[in-house]
Amino acid sequence: MKFISLIVLFLIISNKAFGIEIANDNRVYNWKVIRVVDGDTLEIVNEFLPQELKLFVRVKGVDTPEKAPRAKCIKENILAQKASNYTKNSIEKAQKNHQKITFSEIKWDKYGGRIVAKVMINESDLGLELVRSGLARVYNGEKKKTWCNTISTLK
Repeated sequence: MKFISLIVLFLIISNKAFGIEIANDNRVYNWKVIRVVDGDTLEIVNEFLPQELKLFVRVKGVDTPEKAPRAKCIKENILAQKASNYTKNSIEKAQKNHQKITFSEIKWDKYGGRIVAKVMINESDLGLELVRSGLARVYNGEKKKTWCNTISTLK
């Protein structure tokens, strides 16, 4: 396992993984989504690293509420479930209807553990749709705001 961790660390440091240059990558990828983790995080097929290493993509530019046990209040957990369901339904519908799910504007997240990418379903930006639905906020790396005080104003 230490050997695998060293490989992953090397890939992160060198910014090269999956045959792509993660920093400043302008290409579009069609990775298969295998699981919706929460409203703004997807697990994708990992064909490039050892199978025991899971690969996650965070939807660029948005923050959705946290599910329990990380939710800070019951209202946040409820909204988090709605955001997760919205994302899950969007991905499942796209896969069922053979719609394109694409990933672009790719970079490593600030902790190096997952990829941040713009996620498009056909011509629709998943992050923008989450914000429009009141299930996410625009997020660009600043300190996250609580969902507990403002949740009642969301749709």
